[in-house]
Amino acid sequence: MVELDCVNPFHNPSEESQAMAQIIIQYKLKPTVSAEEYENWTLNRDYPTMRGLKRVQRFVNYRVERNLLSDAKPSVNYIEFFEIPDLQGFISDDMAGLTVQTIMGEFLQYVENPEFLVATEVA
Repeated sequence: MVELDCVNPFHNPSEESQAMAQIIIQYKLKPTVSAEEYENWTLNRDYPTMRGLKRVQRFVNYRVERNLLSDAKPSVNYIEFFEIPDLQGFISDDMAGLTVQTIMGEFLQYVENPEFLVATEVA
């Protein structure tokens, strides 16, 4: 029989899990890089490489089209979202590894001033 938490009868401590971290990267392309060139690299090199890492549960890249509430030009061209169940392992092992170091070197040839953010769901 499972013991229930007195404060929250629906809370089962044996089912607790760590919140999944999201890595969000937002950036502009360098002025010398075309969207077509960058998106070709994303589809054929970045996606297969990063999606192949065991700690990357999900990775998507979005092209920013426009601002929703104004005619102002967006501050970034692309936003990437990574779902990482083991952030510490990703940072200590994957980020330091040859695979990610190589793809990061390539990535930085296309973009300027990328902002790397770590976020967790408000729950």
